[in-house]
Amino acid sequence: MLGAKELVDLRVIGDERGSLIALEQGQNIPFDIKRAYYIFGTQPDVSRGFHAHRRLEQMAICVSGSCKMIIDDGETRETVLLDSSTKALIIRNMLWREMHEFSPDCVLLVFASEHFNESDYIRSYDQFIREVKNGKA
Repeated sequence: MLGAKELVDLRVIGDERGSLIALEQGQNIPFDIKRAYYIFGTQPDVSRGFHAHRRLEQMAICVSGSCKMIIDDGETRETVLLDSSTKALIIRNMLWREMHEFSPDCVLLVFASEHFNESDYIRSYDQFIREVKNGKA
């Protein structure tokens, strides 16, 4: 299944001076941006995520270094390597996400469709599976 996530190429504008990528709501970001944050300085052997969101959607870009994202829709798990500042992973709601194998120089930029709201998080994988199954009934 996993149609609710997609890896997209970002348009690079560049010349002899360097490169630029414009990130625009409604253009290459497919939702209104309510929050942006970045993850950096992650220690070796530390994994993050381990949750899903009921409503929130995200777009993740590894602007430096690399990390592996595991995306799970309750039926299929897929590993996506984010190792290019020209690729963005769009993660729709109701997908379990885990982040592993952060390189020492990793900076993971994330745009979110909603403000932080603890009640939107599903932090138990078993609860996530129950909600996915209830949504398909």
